[in-house]
Amino acid sequence: MGSTMFASVPFSCNFHQSKPPSHILQKGVPGVGGEKENRSPIVNRRSVLLSGVSLVSSAGLGLQSECLAAVKQGLLAGRIPGLSEPDEQGWRTYRRPDEKSGGHGVGWSPIIPYAFSVPQDWEEVPVSIADLGGTEIDLRFKSSKEGRLFVIVAPVQRFSDVIGDDATIEMVGPPEKVISAFGPEVIGENVEGKVMNMSVAEHNGRTYYQFELEPPHVLITATAAGNRLYLFSVTGNGLQWKRHYSDLKRIADSFRVV
Repeated sequence: MGSTMFASVPFSCNFHQSKPPSHILQKGVPGVGGEKENRSPIVNRRSVLLSGVSLVSSAGLGLQSECLAAVKQGLLAGRIPGLSEPDEQGWRTYRRPDEKSGGHGVGWSPIIPYAFSVPQDWEEVPVSIADLGGTEIDLRFKSSKEGRLFVIVAPVQRFSDVIGDDATIEMVGPPEKVISAFGPEVIGENVEGKVMNMSVAEHNGRTYYQFELEPPHVLITATAAGNRLYLFSVTGNGLQWKRHYSDLKRIADSFRVV
């Protein structure tokens, strides 16, 4: 699928000396007897003492609000860029970084990396442990023009205690059983009567089940590796599906566990 270039994680916070709050510079503080002292641009002694505590605390911690936000975002699902540079067609390859966090819960083990390709305008969307789609959503991408995708990586022990640490999708079950059991996790409802197409493909000795559902418009690729089940979902609204189906299908077909 082409080589993948990893970008370093930009994490830099420019700290600067904080200025005293404007209300301290411009307003007086209550004096003895409840009367306010004259308003003056000069900082009085009491204001200095009060603001000094705040300034020292802020400087001592060395954390400005923008830096805290960067830290918080960096912790969301251990996001680390894994996108290659665009190829001659403007497509980029994403490979799950080895350093990315994850793999907790039942049947814990490190997650075997996966890869797929997307057009250049697709971007990663942060995933947190509070994601409404469940804690097993490992990754989200979206394009305002074409659609969105997500990857579910679930321990096979959650579904069967007889499958070991070298699972295959065939061990989980045939295509009909897999889509009936796991399709609802992708679309949030029963898939009966919604499966329009079903196929089986093999790449480098690994089997992939591929499904097309309507409604909603969604393409699902399922496989297994190690002790994990992988569900790759690509979807779009009606207009996106009509205009960009070929790209959405190409994205779905590109999914590989590496």
